[in-house]
Amino acid sequence: MNYHSSVLLKNSVDALAIKKDGVYVDVTFGGGGHSREILSRLGEKGKLVAFDQDSDAIRNKIEDDRFILIEENFRYISRFLKFYGITKVDGILADLGVSSHQFDDASRGFSLRFDGELDMRMNQKSKLSAKEIINTYSEEELANILFLYGELRNSRAIAKTIVVSREQKSIETSFQFRRLLNRYLPKGKENKILAQIYQAIRIEVNAELDVLKEFLNQIPSLLKPKGRLSVISYHSLEDRLVKRFIRTGLFSGEPEKDIFGNTNVPLIKVGKLIVPTQQEIKNNNRARSGRLRIATLKT
Repeated sequence: MNYHSSVLLKNSVDALAIKKDGVYVDVTFGGGGHSREILSRLGEKGKLVAFDQDSDAIRNKIEDDRFILIEENFRYISRFLKFYGITKVDGILADLGVSSHQFDDASRGFSLRFDGELDMRMNQKSKLSAKEIINTYSEEELANILFLYGELRNSRAIAKTIVVSREQKSIETSFQFRRLLNRYLPKGKENKILAQIYQAIRIEVNAELDVLKEFLNQIPSLLKPKGRLSVISYHSLEDRLVKRFIRTGLFSGEPEKDIFGNTNVPLIKVGKLIVPTQQEIKNNNRARSGRLRIATLKT
C-alpha cells in the first residue's frame, strides 16, 4: 500500500479476537490496512466502523456493505456510534501517530526531510497550524510545549531563539525553521532533536494527548463484556497514558480501594507489550518505535 504501511498489522488485529458477527471500530483508518484485515475476518453479519479526520484518508474508503467510514476525530467516538445506532462494540483498534502519507507529502509539513509550509494539521479544516503556533505563541507557551511534549531540557533557550528570530521575519517553512535551530542540533543527533521539536509542536497542533485521554475514557462504556482494546503508540507520552489507563483506569493518582482492598479498574491487561520484529522494522523503518498494548473489559 502506497498510502500507509500498517504497523503490527496481524498482531493488532489478532488482539481483537474477532468474532464473525461482531461489531468493531478502527479509529485511525488512514490507508485502510487494519480495516481491510478486520473485514477479511468478519462474516456477512459483521460490521466495521472506521474514523479518520484527514480528508486525504477518506479517499481510501472501502466499498463494503459491512463498512462505515466517518470523517471525524475519534475523540467523538461515542457520539457518532450512537448516531449509527451502535451502543456497544466487540473491539476497538487505534494506530496512533502520523501516517506514511502525511510524512511523505511535503505540503503537510510533518516531515524533517522536505521543505514545505509549517502545517502539521491532521485535520486540514482545523484553524491551528504549526506556523501559527511558532509565530504567535508566547515564549513561555513555546517553552512549556517543548518541555512537556518534546521532553527537551533546553526548551526555554529554543523558545527564546524562535521568538527572537520571528521578530526579524515570520517563520514559514520547515527548512527555515531548521536553520534557526541549528545551534541546538549536536552532530549525530540532529534528526533526534528535530524529531522531538516537531513532535512537541505536532501534539499541540492536534491536541493529541487530550484526544487520547478523551478516547480512552470512553472505552469502558463502549466495550461489550470481554470486548477488546488494541492500541499501537509510537512515543513514550502516548504509551504511558495507554499503559496507565489500562492498569488503573486513570491518568494520574491511584484507584480507590473498597474495605476489602478491591479497586474498580474497568480494564484488564491482555498479554505483554508487543513490539515489531526485526524483519518488520527492516521492511518498514517507521515501525521501529511501535508499541502494542491490549486490554479487555472486566466482566
